[in-house]
Amino acid sequence: MAETAPTTHFGARNVPLSEKQGMVDAVFHSVADRYDLMNDLMSGGVHRLWKDAMVARLGPPKQGQRPYRVLDMAGGTGDIAERIVNQSHGFAEVTVSDINVDMLRVGKERAANWRYPGQASFVEANAEELPFPDAHFDAYTIAFGIRNVPRIDVALQEAHRALKRGGRFLCLEFSSVDVPGLDRAYDLFSEQAIPAMGRMVTGDRESY
Repeated sequence: MAETAPTTHFGARNVPLSEKQGMVDAVFHSVADRYDLMNDLMSGGVHRLWKDAMVARLGPPKQGQRPYRVLDMAGGTGDIAERIVNQSHGFAEVTVSDINVDMLRVGKERAANWRYPGQASFVEANAEELPFPDAHFDAYTIAFGIRNVPRIDVALQEAHRALKRGGRFLCLEFSSVDVPGLDRAYDLFSEQAIPAMGRMVTGDRESY
């Protein structure tokens, strides 16, 4: 009996594991220049507050005897990296890594106008196979990106490898709602409103 090929989720669909990365790439190539607009529409602008809270939780230091290195994975447009650099008053060194070159292009263009433009570098990389040495980073952040990784367990192993002993891992991601009444409203919004917005922004009727 032939073995069934492994599958994973892509939005509301199950797709072959080997095909997910290509599907994710296609979506982000199409939305790179409108990514923040899409997030504003889908979250009502609240994603900005969530990202502020994430960086506040990280609390990057403002000084120290050695560099404070952060890897912001799936951080293409640089919105998390800019927050980290600003909160550290330009002390933190952030490596913005993304598998999508168009997202990185947008991030590089925006970084030129940051308050501390020299504190971030942009590296094309796959979360499942990081091109960084062991125990290199003090912190690893990923915002709304872990769901797009085909093999999350492999990406977490890579994050652990790249972090220094005692390093911090912060993941910002959507979850489920456990408040009676609100859970149903959230499900309706997630299942109907968000896909409609995604189709409007990307013009892609298959991925949402």
